[in-house]
Amino acid sequence: MFYDQRTDAPASPQALRAAYDEQLRDLIERVGLETAADETPVDREALEALAAGETPDLSLEETAALVSLAEGEPDPETVVEMACENLLLGMTVAVLDVEAVEADLEIDLEAREVQQKIERRAPMRFEEFVHIQYVIADRTP
Repeated sequence: MFYDQRTDAPASPQALRAAYDEQLRDLIERVGLETAADETPVDREALEALAAGETPDLSLEETAALVSLAEGEPDPETVVEMACENLLLGMTVAVLDVEAVEADLEIDLEAREVQQKIERRAPMRFEEFVHIQYVIADRTP
């Protein structure tokens, strides 16, 4: 799942996001759209868009809430904590600092923002998480 440490990267951040979206679609199909709508803070329209194959704008917390619906998955707060800690661990393994991550990002985030988001001092969109994770995994030896 997305919160695990990645040591490999697909061809692009978009390919990584597409893989995660597919996992989330499968999850929604397993638990049901009604359950996902009732038990998570995710907007019903976003859930329907995701189920229909689109890529809605989700926060990291919303994505974590979806993942936590699956059997055996941790609670949303733990999923977010694990995801961010694995980004930090990945940066250590890849010997990257936030400036190096910023330099390779395809989205507009400054090094300070990257650090604040990874440290959970600023909110993170799932799209931002995917891009940061992609850079780290792509640079992991």
